[in-house]
Amino acid sequence: MGLTYADIELENVWDKRRFPAHALVDSGAVFMIVPEHMALQLGFDLTEVGRREVILADGSRRAVPMIGPLRVHFGDRYCDLSALVFGDEPLMGAVPMDMMDLVLHPGSQTLTVNPESPYLPVAMAK
Repeated sequence: MGLTYADIELENVWDKRRFPAHALVDSGAVFMIVPEHMALQLGFDLTEVGRREVILADGSRRAVPMIGPLRVHFGDRYCDLSALVFGDEPLMGAVPMDMMDLVLHPGSQTLTVNPESPYLPVAMAK
């Protein structure tokens, strides 16, 4: 087993700027994360956004910018959310995967739509 990556597209919902990205997929992470250069290319002003304190994998705490609304596209699915800004590559965590009803297959290192809902994403509402 190794790292899983997926080709996605990020979109600034307000001005419709789009940016293709090869994102690390990590079901152990929670949020969507984008590096600063992508947030700037999408048109977000990092001096005018909110901040969120996060706990990193090593246990350290850090306040990072949070941008949004951001639309994340994977295949014919998308979700709108806020994203954290830090790191050197985009990372798709469990929240956007769940919102788009995607399934991570670590053995084959692929991300696919849920085969139980191939046409429309399904979400648990209870």
